[in-house]
Amino acid sequence: MEIKQVMPEDAGKLVGLIKEVETESRYMLYEAGERKTTKEQMHSRIVGMEKAGNSIIFAAHENDRFIGYIMAINSSARRQQHSVHLVIGILSTNRGKGVGNELFKTMEQWALGQSLHRLELTVVVNNEAGVGLYTKRGFEVEGRKRNSLFIDGEFVDEYYMAKLL
Repeated sequence: MEIKQVMPEDAGKLVGLIKEVETESRYMLYEAGERKTTKEQMHSRIVGMEKAGNSIIFAAHENDRFIGYIMAINSSARRQQHSVHLVIGILSTNRGKGVGNELFKTMEQWALGQSLHRLELTVVVNNEAGVGLYTKRGFEVEGRKRNSLFIDGEFVDEYYMAKLL
């Protein structure tokens, strides 16, 4: 497995991965089939991130196939330039094999190189694997969003988690 920065020419592979992760996972924001992002839209988004220079996507790949991704999204507000919001997704067959840990290591190295101070994310409270990974990587719970999402007929809470660099 290797980690690489996602480039515009990877847009189709990334869209496919994101949609597959959303199909497999109970805890992603979008439900299976709900995301309508096209290869062209993702290409434009990656180009925009490159131009802005303050957001990035990394992907884990094996045998020329993406198996996981981590996205850092920075705000355009000056008061938040020290911080990025993270989104991560890993194919179910590759979870628990160190993919998430490697994606976070790569992201943290990039963030330090950008002089970022804060990494933040949200996670469904009962997503034990996700909470465990984030805690292992040094993230701490800062708060709780009550009834934040509606999953499988019930309201669920999310944790706000962050790591200061």
